[in-house]
Amino acid sequence: MLKSLPSWEFLLISGLLTTQGLSSPSFAGQLANGQTFFDKTPLLLEASTTYKEIWVWAAKYYFTVSLPADAGEPLKQLVIQQKPSPEMLDFYPDQTVAFVGSRDNRGNALTLQSSQWNPDNNTMTVIFDPPVPPGTTVTVGLKPYRNPSVSGIYLFGVTAVPDGSIAAPMYLGVGRLQFYQTYW
Repeated sequence: MLKSLPSWEFLLISGLLTTQGLSSPSFAGQLANGQTFFDKTPLLLEASTTYKEIWVWAAKYYFTVSLPADAGEPLKQLVIQQKPSPEMLDFYPDQTVAFVGSRDNRGNALTLQSSQWNPDNNTMTVIFDPPVPPGTTVTVGLKPYRNPSVSGIYLFGVTAVPDGSIAAPMYLGVGRLQFYQTYW
């Protein structure tokens, strides 16, 4: 009599078979219930700002993520959430930009389905249309109303969400921006 394995045990055994050179069933980043996930974790490469001084109105904040070629699923959205900081910031969602490459090596612009700022939980949700294919480095630029008035370290959690109606978000880590008091 064959025993039915829970999905996590099946995935573990499938992964072990694959690493031993044996074939295993491939789900291409999708579970039986339709939930999609990344086979390989995207990487948060960088968080940067155009101006590090407090009170600057013309600043932009950039978050660069690398989606591995073997990610298994395209990137549908990035969620960027400010963590508790000396001062909570506000953003202009209609001035969000996205492009292939990094801040210093820009490629083609990416089309956004939407960019939504939620001040209740300090979260910017950026949805790509079409989703970003595996093997791409993507940068999202956010426009704050202004840099904070209080110097210090500001942290932003970055989460990647694959394409699919039931998508499993992947927390990538924290982007760190530091702002300084200028002395004239």
